[in-house]
Amino acid sequence: MAGMMDTARNTIGGATESMRGAVSGAAQSARGAVSGAVEALRHTDHSEGRVARAIEEQTAKLPSDTFLWAALGSMGLSLGLQMAGKKEMSNFVGQWVPTFLIFGLYNKLVKLHGSDTEHSFNEPAI
Repeated sequence: MAGMMDTARNTIGGATESMRGAVSGAAQSARGAVSGAVEALRHTDHSEGRVARAIEEQTAKLPSDTFLWAALGSMGLSLGLQMAGKKEMSNFVGQWVPTFLIFGLYNKLVKLHGSDTEHSFNEPAI
C-alpha cells in the first residue's frame, strides 16, 4: 500500500511540475505577444485624414457655446411641440440635445488639444 502511495505521489508531483512549466511557458508567450502588440501600436500612424482635418478647421472657428445654444434651442422647441400635442415630433427634436452637446464637447477638445500633434490648423486640408 505504501509503495502505491509513493508511486501516486511521484506521478502527481511530476504532473504538477509539468503543468507549472506549461503555464509558465504560456505566460511568457502571452507577455511576449502583448508587448509586441503594444510596440506595434506605438509605431502605427494614427493621423487624421484630409476630410477630418478640413471639418475640424471649420468647426474650430465656431464659438464653443454655439452647440450649447443649439441644445437649449432644441429643448425649447421640443417643449413647444409637446405642448402643441405633437408628441412624436417633440421626441424627435428632443433627441437632438445630446448630439449637440457631444458636438460641442468634441469642438472644445479639438480647440484645446487639436486632433493631431503632427498637423496644425494652418496647414492646408486639401
